[in-house]
Amino acid sequence: MPIPTGSSPLGRSLLRNDVYTRLRDALVDGTFAPGEQLKDVDLAAWLGVSRTPVREALLRLATSGLVETQPGRSTTVSTIDERKVRDARDVLAAMHQLAVRETVSTLTDDDLERMRAANRDFAAALKTGDVAAALDADERLHAVPVTALGNEAVESVLEHFGPVVRRVERMRFASHDAQRSVDAHDRLIELCAARDAEAAAAVAFDTWHSLPVTPDAS
Repeated sequence: MPIPTGSSPLGRSLLRNDVYTRLRDALVDGTFAPGEQLKDVDLAAWLGVSRTPVREALLRLATSGLVETQPGRSTTVSTIDERKVRDARDVLAAMHQLAVRETVSTLTDDDLERMRAANRDFAAALKTGDVAAALDADERLHAVPVTALGNEAVESVLEHFGPVVRRVERMRFASHDAQRSVDAHDRLIELCAARDAEAAAAVAFDTWHSLPVTPDAS
């Protein structure tokens, strides 16, 4: 397993969640490719932590479907499974639909401006081919209604299943199909500003539900 270079070790006081986040992001962005074997000793050295938080993070990632573990044997990066991606995508679509429907009437002008700013950043990132920045901006945009909802159960579900979908979403943002997402975001924000909860919720659902479930789909 080749270890990435140029990444500074994490501090000894690092929370377990930070180890999980670093590994999750490395799986989503392709640093560790599908089918690649992961060794906790090498990952621990890369992150500058003991093997215990790495092992715990890998177990969490296994429940999300990003890695496959065989106790006492090996851990490998999961291949992109069409059924698992479809299941996760459908759940995310329902959660974002709920968040938008329930918060449209209470979103503030500042909330709407954060969504607009995120979509501007999203469009700019697509133009320069910066897929990582596009993913970050997309996440910031959709997080606005989720945060406004304040439903811990919804947030937990999104955290659990989101990374599975992000791997495929990353591929979409690198394709010519990405501009459709900019337009969908604009429409979502427009409907939120108009306080049209049902129409905005429908756009939120379709934005996620229209994601392809295979890497080569468009």
